[in-house]
Amino acid sequence: MLFLVFLASVLILVVTVFQYDEQTKDYNIQRFERKEAITKQIIDLELTNKTTYAVKTENLSRIFKERIFEISSINKLNIAIYDLKGKLLKSSIASAFERINIQPLTEDIIRELAQNSNHRTFKNVEIEDTSYQTSYTYIKDSKFKRIGILELQFTQDNSEIEYELREFISRLSLVYLVMFLIAIAFAYFLSSYITRSIKTISDKMQQTRLNERNEKIILDKASSEIEVLVDAYNNMIDQLEESAAKLARSEREQAWREMAKQVAHEIKNPLTPMRLSVQSFERKFNPEDENVKEKLAEYSQTLIQQIDVMSSIASAFSDFAKMPTQKKEEIEVISVVKLALDIFNEKSVIYQPKEKELLAFLDKTQLIRIVTNLVKNAIQATDKEENPIINVVVLSEKENLKIEVIDNGKGIAEDVKDFIFEPKFTTKSRGMGLGLGMIKNIIEAYEGSISFTSKEGEGTVFTVVLPKK
Repeated sequence: MLFLVFLASVLILVVTVFQYDEQTKDYNIQRFERKEAITKQIIDLELTNKTTYAVKTENLSRIFKERIFEISSINKLNIAIYDLKGKLLKSSIASAFERINIQPLTEDIIRELAQNSNHRTFKNVEIEDTSYQTSYTYIKDSKFKRIGILELQFTQDNSEIEYELREFISRLSLVYLVMFLIAIAFAYFLSSYITRSIKTISDKMQQTRLNERNEKIILDKASSEIEVLVDAYNNMIDQLEESAAKLARSEREQAWREMAKQVAHEIKNPLTPMRLSVQSFERKFNPEDENVKEKLAEYSQTLIQQIDVMSSIASAFSDFAKMPTQKKEEIEVISVVKLALDIFNEKSVIYQPKEKELLAFLDKTQLIRIVTNLVKNAIQATDKEENPIINVVVLSEKENLKIEVIDNGKGIAEDVKDFIFEPKFTTKSRGMGLGLGMIKNIIEAYEGSISFTSKEGEGTVFTVVLPKK
């Protein structure tokens, strides 16, 4: 409302100034045209009845030698007479009007005057902050023969009109200032009345909680619009309680579905490398090899380790409350990571420990899951590379240990980098996208961190930082 009052005052001011300007222009033009008509009648009368000279071009300066000053003084005009080529013959400049130098008419004015159908040219110009209205017409003898050019110039004086405009604007501004103050007061009391009820509703809305019992709004006095809003809020509270119950049931069901998916994913994770290990062992097994017992023992230890991982997952699934529990024990990280990598037969996987021995208090099973998941993802990212390289680096940094998995695969696109750790997000044609999200939860439970850098077409580096204690 305040804005509309202010906008109306500005628009009326603009329209008023524009209207006054247009009226002033029209008034000046009409006044000049009246003076022009009277002046031309006097000049025609002078040529027809009063002069004793022959009415022709060379006698115009003699005919109006003194008379031009009288005509100029009576009509408050500057008058100048030119021959047909634009040469000045006579002027009323001695009447102390504004201009002091009168130049011959330009060819443009002469040509424009000849081409106009009414043989009249009108100019409106400003010279040194003074506005002039000037007209050019032909002077004719009694037989309507052109014998000269008449220039009439009128100096505009709009000071009185401008004074009236300023007075009107000042009065109008005072009126609108009073209206604006009244509007401010009215808006204050109106908004206070409206917001009193809205404040009550707002407070109730801020106290609304999905998992708690919410109170309905009861107002003694309120406008019909506020009552409609209150009824809508109370109906929403009823629907919210009903929806909260449904949501709780749905969340419980969804939690078990997600848990089942995660467990299935974790169980399937070591199955593929185990299958490959069995196939490789079947192809390369030689009963006559003198080291057959050592190789069989190493192979059996690898399989048993992966079976233990699956067994721990299955056991944890039987008791959901035990799923996030971490069994911290002192382990030798270098050998555990090597054990996790032994199930991968790919020559592209290169293990580069920077320490000979690295002790940390971690869950051995979960550390294997972290390494296995990251290496498996790196293998899938480099499956189309001619010379795939996957470097697994383990090093110590003060109170932390760092594991880096570096590949030269296809990299991660910019538009999916923000979602890479989201549950159920995947860029692969198979899988449920739970692996990275799960190991991120494991790492953060240790108060560690996982991050990555990637460039499309060049590869990806995943970095895991875990505390030693």
